Amino acid sequence: MKLMPADSTPTTAAAKRAAAKRSAANSAGTTVSADATPAASGVASITDLTAQLSAYLSPADLKKVKEAYRFSDEMHLGQMRKSGEPYISHPIAVAEICADWKLDAQAIMAALLHDVMEDQDVKKEELIERFGAQVASLVDGLSKLDKIEFQSQVEAQAENFRKMLLAMARDVRVILVKLADRLHNMRTLGVMAPEKKRRIARETMEVYVPIAHRLGLNNIYRELQDLSFAHLHPLRYRTLARAVKAARGNRREVVGKILEAVKVTLAAAGLEVQVYGREKTLYGIYRKMRNKHLSFSQVLDVYGFRIVVDSFANCYVALGTLHALYKPMPGKFKDYIAIPKLNGYQSLHTTLIGPYGTPVEFQIRTQDMHRVAESGVAAHWLYKSGDDSLTDLQQRTHAWLQSLLDIQKQTGDSAEFLEHVKVDLFPDSVYVFTPKSKIIALPRGATALDFAYTIHTDVGDQAIAVRINHEQAPLRSELRNGDIVEIITSPTSRPSPNWLTFVRTGKARSAIRHHLRTINLAESTELGRRLLHQALLNLKLDPELTSPLVERILNESSAKSMEELYADIGVGKRMAALVARHILGLVESDAANAATVNIERESRQNKPAPVVIFGNEGSSVQLAPCCLPIPGDGLQGQLRRDQGLIVHSLDCDQAKRSRAKEPERWIDVAWGQELNRRFDCRIMVLVKNERGMLARIAAEIGESDANITHVTMDGDKDQLIIQLKFTIQVEDRVHLARLLRNIRRIPHVARIMRERG
Repeated sequence: MKLMPADSTPTTAAAKRAAAKRSAANSAGTTVSADATPAASGVASITDLTAQLSAYLSPADLKKVKEAYRFSDEMHLGQMRKSGEPYISHPIAVAEICADWKLDAQAIMAALLHDVMEDQDVKKEELIERFGAQVASLVDGLSKLDKIEFQSQVEAQAENFRKMLLAMARDVRVILVKLADRLHNMRTLGVMAPEKKRRIARETMEVYVPIAHRLGLNNIYRELQDLSFAHLHPLRYRTLARAVKAARGNRREVVGKILEAVKVTLAAAGLEVQVYGREKTLYGIYRKMRNKHLSFSQVLDVYGFRIVVDSFANCYVALGTLHALYKPMPGKFKDYIAIPKLNGYQSLHTTLIGPYGTPVEFQIRTQDMHRVAESGVAAHWLYKSGDDSLTDLQQRTHAWLQSLLDIQKQTGDSAEFLEHVKVDLFPDSVYVFTPKSKIIALPRGATALDFAYTIHTDVGDQAIAVRINHEQAPLRSELRNGDIVEIITSPTSRPSPNWLTFVRTGKARSAIRHHLRTINLAESTELGRRLLHQALLNLKLDPELTSPLVERILNESSAKSMEELYADIGVGKRMAALVARHILGLVESDAANAATVNIERESRQNKPAPVVIFGNEGSSVQLAPCCLPIPGDGLQGQLRRDQGLIVHSLDCDQAKRSRAKEPERWIDVAWGQELNRRFDCRIMVLVKNERGMLARIAAEIGESDANITHVTMDGDKDQLIIQLKFTIQVEDRVHLARLLRNIRRIPHVARIMRERG
């Protein structure tokens, strides 16, 4: 494709629109300058940006950046921000933040152009022609999907995030520019309406703050946290700010005394160091007060110190020197140099008891570690000249970005994708080892099964057990720092819906759901068909839908076929009741459909027939482990996302609590007539501690034509009365009642009952 010279006359549609805008502006008495016009004239200036860029960009690159500015200025001509400033001031501010990281010319150009596609309808082809494919791709990754119609604001927002995160996976500069954009928007959020401020601040805290932390951009991470806190809880923010300001004066003497003692002690040890005082962010203080239920006066470690030394070895020398000066607090030492954080952060952390009993945190690191700690992945551009120490950080970042693409391949929709990614953005991590001593970082609370999926999807799918520190353990075992983990697999093993109740990582969750969707498709489709039919009957609609109505339903639900829609309902991804209400709306809004579809509002019964189950539906219908219903019990069913229908007994306490929170996810369920299998049930027996009692009870269970699948004994063997717990398999409540009567006749059985919960 032919590129347009920077000084040629533009002939694109965008240029024509800009010319029309300029003409309108001139006729209104407004003048526009393409370069460094003083801000006071009503047009933003790029003088400061040009000065920043001149320090590290070549003249040729600088010329391209100026051309991008001129184009952006023309496109945004006449557009104003809520604050009353010319809109171009925003792209310039975003570019200045990117210039602080010394991003390359293409990223700076994308920062200047990041809103032209979204706000001014500039086509990607125009940007390719004028500025090249890479700049156009960056701008496209930053643009929202405003031209696509979505069913809800939540779906639209999720799809925008998915587009941005996948663009970031291809080129990390996309998220760097986006974070700069969000930072400037948060700095200027004060002019927005209160509700919009809270929505943007909440979105920033939930998505952009964790991404900044994950990429190691700690300066932006801390500032975005405090800005979000200020807009989400303005009164708390102001109150805490006043308290910190007062405390700063009260503690100045203590901080000064510690600073002087540290400098003298380290100098006496022959160490060349830089010592900085560091104050906790307001949000950091607030989070500690909230999580630990403390008052402000109880948060003593508001201040800390950062010590930058000249070499790796001197980090540990400085640590020993400080421990000789002040006593360390037990359990408050962390070595992030030997085992770096997920985002590449390295430092030694120690908390010491300073003068007057005040705890003081110290962070010790080298200059290179300090650069990465403050700038994270952006340090690649800041300090890339011959700096090999960043290779490991780049590899970690690339591995995480690649995992986004893996999740995308296995995920059904944007909201689910965003849910998985949010899980992986939590900052707390545990570090475990493979049998070959490779370190694997996982979110705190991750299980052995999460570890298996981190190694490879096939390892997770085929996992049957795990050895943790050379001892056998269940797959749901929570991992701790330093564990050595070995996964045991079997080619015949397959993921279970129950795994979704304990896995922690987005990759594991998406892989399990993908498997359940594809393998159990027929079961889920049939369940979804039955659930939708019941929901339609509940609204007095004929479940046999006409062809025109089916076509409209598919068009508005974005499903490719009714089978796909049924499958989504069967795995809990869509709510049958909501789909039925949507169909009712279509029927009532269209006179033709209303006449075609038979609505028998008076003739049909008020209460629809429940969904009938037989216990052999496969993984799309599961009997709840909390109450283990058996035939004869009254039933209720809960639709859980990607787990299908979870069936509880009517008197289950856990079900009652859950139903009160989400009543729309519950439906009526009943047992079928012909059941050809046995069902698990738990019983508890209190017996006198006599020799042979367990054998006698087990024999009676066998003679009652029941099977024992699990048995435990609670209580001290020396006690007079002991408690035996059995999981047995019975046909129904009648069979269970007969078994309980037979056991009750055994001498020395004090009590027997069916156990729930």
